Amino acid sequence: MKWSFSLLALLLVSGALPLAAAEDVPHIATETVKRFHEALAAQNEEAVLELLAPDVLIFESGGAEFSREEYAGHHLGADMEFSAATAREITGQQAGQDGEVAWVLTRSSTAGTFRDKEINARGVETMLLRHTADGWRIIHIHWSSRNK
Repeated sequence: MKWSFSLLALLLVSGALPLAAAEDVPHIATETVKRFHEALAAQNEEAVLELLAPDVLIFESGGAEFSREEYAGHHLGADMEFSAATAREITGQQAGQDGEVAWVLTRSSTAGTFRDKEINARGVETMLLRHTADGWRIIHIHWSSRNK
């Protein structure tokens, strides 16, 4: 058994086995997205930004932000405030990967009060992630929602 583990470790380190053999990428991508949402709700700006690639592209409500810095300077504060004030429930989720890119597709329900307005909405979210030297980072987010 020790020999088998040593051989597997050697193959992984040498790159002879693909990344997927070493880890459950869809699960890791889903956990990364979960940590992103937890950081938003905790209003932890540093943790949110750490999970985003510098060149992240974010689409929301017909608008677009073309980098982590642009997002930090525009909608991040409101997104953290919204996430802290509402409760989000995942109603469906799928994840997959192709090489160094993974995706997480989520359907959700969000309820609560935000800036004196009752929120009761359905949402869909697409997140694309890329494997980097620092781990999996979100490279694209597309959010869409509507009232129930």
